[in-house]
Amino acid sequence: MADIKELIELSFSKEVLKKLVFSKPDKNDVTRITARLCAHRSRRILAVEYALPTSTVAQRNVREDELSEFLAELIPQFAQINLITTLGDAEYRRTKRGELTLGADKLLRKLSGESADFERAVGELDRQKRRMLCGSEEFLIKLGISDAGGRVHDKKQGKFRQINKFLEYVDEVYGELPSEGELTVFDLCCGKSYLSFAVYYYLTEIKKRSVYMLGIDLKSDVMEFCGAMARQLGFNNMHFITDDITNTPKDRTPDMVISLHACDVATDIVLDTAVKLSAKVILSTPCCQRELSRLISAPTLGFVTKYPKLRRTLCDALTDALRLERLAAFGYEVNATELVDPEDTPKNTLLRAIRRREPSAEAKEGYGELLEFLLGGAKDTYIGKI
Repeated sequence: MADIKELIELSFSKEVLKKLVFSKPDKNDVTRITARLCAHRSRRILAVEYALPTSTVAQRNVREDELSEFLAELIPQFAQINLITTLGDAEYRRTKRGELTLGADKLLRKLSGESADFERAVGELDRQKRRMLCGSEEFLIKLGISDAGGRVHDKKQGKFRQINKFLEYVDEVYGELPSEGELTVFDLCCGKSYLSFAVYYYLTEIKKRSVYMLGIDLKSDVMEFCGAMARQLGFNNMHFITDDITNTPKDRTPDMVISLHACDVATDIVLDTAVKLSAKVILSTPCCQRELSRLISAPTLGFVTKYPKLRRTLCDALTDALRLERLAAFGYEVNATELVDPEDTPKNTLLRAIRRREPSAEAKEGYGELLEFLLGGAKDTYIGKI
């Protein structure tokens, strides 16, 4: 066991480890473990995946300073370990007659050479999985996404992917934000504020920017929880208030407005508020959408709207399309994209808007014609009217 542990650690430090497989476990809580060497924000980590008996997987990133203890605990639990490197392979087997390591001597001799001669096997975690976070960040642990060791809880894997994917989109629009000075970000209908904490962390810790973050929601107990959490984390310029988002303070112009799953017309109010505050960037993921389905009156589309299921599906798409057209009329460059895998959540459309120009009277008129086509006389009662 000491031999295979030393080989794994050397392969890790020399950056030649391609794959590590633990099989034939002594216990039934995991069927197989695979791992690979990765780089995460210029630091080496071991990206570990646990195959569970329930046909699901769990993941953990092991930092370099954790590797020795991690291996010492894990190796005795498995009867077979396969180490695959760019220099050759080694296999450890624990048999009833003793332990056997195959290919170890040859690999060890090669590992004694100069690292400059090695073919590096580091996989770029940020490139392959495009994850901005690894799971061990303190705010993820305190919010219950990860355990104290930085392993993402099985039931939180979808939320973890959602947070990381949202940060990818923040990263994409980062160049649109002011390059100097304090950044102002509003999270409207913020709820438990997973995104607020993630965006604040990204901007302050990764981008090293000064940030004023404001979260607003109607649930006072949740806002108190978020405020206390921000203080515990030392996120000193992160603030939460209990109020309707129509009362969003107007003393600051937000550089970015974000919102995740604001229910039904609340998304329209978020977008309207962002426009009125002249937000430079808007990233919003809508939730359920009911109003258009209730009001639609378009005879040309009657062959669809007469079927309730198809009516709802059509109106979901039309609602988001109208939201984008409305933002475009106010001078925003707009797009709709998928946030995460639809298996994680059906509420999966991200609306992205970047202010490029002044509002257009012609575009507003065209938007009004769309409402006339879809709603007829009910257009004046629609939440998204101009």
